[in-house]
Amino acid sequence: MTEKIWDTVIQHALVFDGSGGKPQTLDIALKDGKVVAKGSVLGSAQALEVIDGAGLWLMPGLLDIHTHLDLEVDLDPRLPEAVRHGTTTVLVGNCSLGTCFGDQREGDQDPIVDCFTRVENIPKAILRKCVEKVSWDNTGGYMDHFADIPLGPNVAAFVPHSMLRIEVMGLQASVSRAPTEAELTTMCDLLAVALDQGYMGLSTDGLPFHYLSNDPNTDKRIPTQFASYQEMKRLLKVVRERDKVWQTTPIIEKRIEAFKYFSLTSGRLHGKSLKTSALSALEFALMPRGSNAFLGFAKLMNSKLFKGQIHFQALGTNFRIWADGIVSPLYEELASTSALIAKEYDDREGRLALLNDPAWVELFRDDWLRGRSGWNMAHLKTKLGAPDSLVIREFYLMIFDGAPVVEWNDESFQQVFDRLQRFQAGDTLQARSDGERDALEKFPSPIGDDADFMLHMMRTYDKDFRYWVDVANVGNRATLDLLLHENTMPGFNDSGAHITNMAFFDGNLGALKRAQQRDVATVSRMVQRLTSEPAKFFGLEVGTLDMGAQADIVLIDPDALAGHECDANRQFVHRELFNHKQMVNRSDGVVNRVLINGTTVWQGVDFSQDYGAKALGKALRAV
Repeated sequence: MTEKIWDTVIQHALVFDGSGGKPQTLDIALKDGKVVAKGSVLGSAQALEVIDGAGLWLMPGLLDIHTHLDLEVDLDPRLPEAVRHGTTTVLVGNCSLGTCFGDQREGDQDPIVDCFTRVENIPKAILRKCVEKVSWDNTGGYMDHFADIPLGPNVAAFVPHSMLRIEVMGLQASVSRAPTEAELTTMCDLLAVALDQGYMGLSTDGLPFHYLSNDPNTDKRIPTQFASYQEMKRLLKVVRERDKVWQTTPIIEKRIEAFKYFSLTSGRLHGKSLKTSALSALEFALMPRGSNAFLGFAKLMNSKLFKGQIHFQALGTNFRIWADGIVSPLYEELASTSALIAKEYDDREGRLALLNDPAWVELFRDDWLRGRSGWNMAHLKTKLGAPDSLVIREFYLMIFDGAPVVEWNDESFQQVFDRLQRFQAGDTLQARSDGERDALEKFPSPIGDDADFMLHMMRTYDKDFRYWVDVANVGNRATLDLLLHENTMPGFNDSGAHITNMAFFDGNLGALKRAQQRDVATVSRMVQRLTSEPAKFFGLEVGTLDMGAQADIVLIDPDALAGHECDANRQFVHRELFNHKQMVNRSDGVVNRVLINGTTVWQGVDFSQDYGAKALGKALRAV
């Protein structure tokens, strides 16, 4: 009898090893969760398990470099909605938010709930379930606790700046005053300890629509946004000295100031370059050339003159966001609609009171029409592709998907608005059913403009009308070029965030598909950009098929990939885990198999029966 020297041999697959080189048809042998042999013909008789990879692409497990799965991982450590799409490593603690300091509860303040609810559009009931799972109270305990749960994919973490401020100052102080010198020193000390424990770096945030959800602070942004430039510089000096990473988002309302902050990457200006991973390289619908400024700035900063290391995260598909009435991250940027969203999720009466308040209505109309009408500077800037706001209010871009009138589904708001005007002008045949007639008759007559239409929809249906808009990468015209740009970093999927509003769990598959449409060499480069390249940047020992590497492996069916459509495979499903609906993706059949630590966890259309019975992934400590 032939001795079984390997646990698994995968035969005949076309192997993209993550190096960016030409793929080869190879056999790969695994033992004890590691890659132990590679060759043109490895004897199947020497393996306990043989996997036929003929006709499939084999590559290292993919990295999701921007997630908010910190919350889900302790409810379901398998993270199935990420893993089924080939993700074997997730990065958490992004955008200044996370759980690494414990629950941080104090009195009636619940910082994780207060920070995540509006920023990531996650209902409080779900967040409280997540917080109840917290059993640690410091950064070391957070890293250590992963060894005690049946972790599926690998997890790596940032130190989140908002939570760091809360840990030292308390929530109320963190959004009402500057830290004392002693507090800032303590923040630097805690950050240094965490980085030495293996955290990837520090995450911060500057987006103008990230608000708290607790009284009396619903009009205040999350704590990181109260930090001065000098505070940031002090903290990032700690990150810089250890060659770790700064993850951040731009201060888009003060664009000159954003570039000042981004220049902290420069080794020329600050003594040593700072690795910086920033959001985001997208072709925005209302500002299609907007990313050119960021990427041009990155080129300058990364040049020999400034010696920086800044890369803008890129998404592998179009940026489609759903809204339930006005409840969507889209509308936090407008003062009027932000006030509506600040109401508790189930507070319909509170929202209706605002909707009927003449002062609020005036503010809403100004917000809604600003830059879209009249002879003024705001409208001129919009026409020139540099609007003051990226909030989409153009009815032709807003598509019903869960409408109160079934005939409206898949129609744009503009189509319904035009039909309403014809109906009110006397063309009663515009109503295609009794239900549509009833709905059209309820509108004020004559309807004024699209602001009046939106006001009526919110007053009548509250959150019970659902629609989507493509905020960026419309038609994916520039997506591949952005993914391949030397100053971007693919792998941004925002997994686990905005659970009712968007889902890009399969964003990396979108990136591979767009590469496939060009040629095999581009696929090889894209695999590198989704595996070994980000792993090296963040200091993580994953993303390769080198001898001795942890056997995190994905097998992809290229024919199924060619037919995969991200938009068509987004679903809104009830998840028992949350007792709530969530946007997810389905790519069944595209990812033929996923192995983590040498163990098969996904097989084409379902998970292995024993997935979740034992730990496979681990807490990755950045080096």
